[in-house]
Amino acid sequence: MSDGADFTVYQLTEEHRAVREAVREVCEARVAPHAAEADENAEFPQASYDALRSADFHAPHIPEEYGGAGADALATAIVIEEVARACAATSLIPAVNKLGTMPLLLAGSTELRSRYLPPVARGEAMFSYCLSEPEAGSDAAAMTTRAVRDGDHYVLNGVKRWITNAGVSEYYTVFATTEPGAGARGISAFVVEKGDPGVSFGAPEKKLGIKGSPTREVYLDDVRIPADRVIGEPGTGFRTAMATLDHTRVTIAAQAVGIAQGALDHARRYITQRRQFGRPVADFQGIQFMLADMGMKLEAARQLTYAAAARSERGDADLTYFGAAAKCFASDAAMEITTDAVQLLGGYGYTRDFPLERMMRDAKITQIYEGTNQVQRIVMARQLLKR
Repeated sequence: MSDGADFTVYQLTEEHRAVREAVREVCEARVAPHAAEADENAEFPQASYDALRSADFHAPHIPEEYGGAGADALATAIVIEEVARACAATSLIPAVNKLGTMPLLLAGSTELRSRYLPPVARGEAMFSYCLSEPEAGSDAAAMTTRAVRDGDHYVLNGVKRWITNAGVSEYYTVFATTEPGAGARGISAFVVEKGDPGVSFGAPEKKLGIKGSPTREVYLDDVRIPADRVIGEPGTGFRTAMATLDHTRVTIAAQAVGIAQGALDHARRYITQRRQFGRPVADFQGIQFMLADMGMKLEAARQLTYAAAARSERGDADLTYFGAAAKCFASDAAMEITTDAVQLLGGYGYTRDFPLERMMRDAKITQIYEGTNQVQRIVMARQLLKR
């Protein structure tokens, strides 16, 4: 981790500011109007996906050489932040596309990238990430999904749990044990296609929030795939999985920032319009203190997230620390800010007539997935103790 001596205060470029303006325009017109319906019906927001796809914001991180927009890590974070400001469930489209494809970008062969990244860049397919299992959550190395070599193929068997956009995505990065007894060194990564014989999905989970993004189990029953679908060398899958999370925890931090910004925007408008005791409630000092704390926490989370995104783009050695710190801090802040936003609206905040209760529910998952915040603190502590 940097000791701060080399810290450079950054400024967003004109391109980054233009990205924000463009995404916000699309989201306010074509994503936000579908957010409540997607939550109410627990249905994938197809119209919102189509809106992002038409504007090339569905997978902005994919390099230009594979037909993508070639957005850097900070621009990608800004896209996710702005989409989450309108609809957290929809923000999981660009976020999970990055999560699913990052192993290919980090360790995949040129042939594998050329085969699977262009369809995602064109919006013809989405890419999910299959690491967790029923008995292997935070302890991912304890996975029991097996991949057995059989000539020029591998045969996969197992169950993956908590898979975001499962059933909607066409492609899946699947981690499986290829050398039992070797622990983390015996895990490999594979690309599995939705249409591969033996791939099936469980019923959608009934969740507290992000209901428009389906979460299902993925079942692998004698799934036979060509050996050229291994991502990187056999036995390097766990290392690839952890390196992926170093980069993509930044996207969850960005999602948390976006949810919090949306909640603050709504609460700020409400307290300037709501009148009690003959004046706007925004005039009361107690309300002002709450608003000030919300804004302070939000901006601190955003600055840390952007600093982590810059490290992700450069591949800095301290990315592991900053990715964990940004995800942990931003998600904790989002939970606090959305809770306070509900409070500022009083009884109205507790109803579905306003979006605050949805944002509060959506914020909770950011403290849990891609590593619980307890795990993030372990990661940060270990990095600090290495210094």
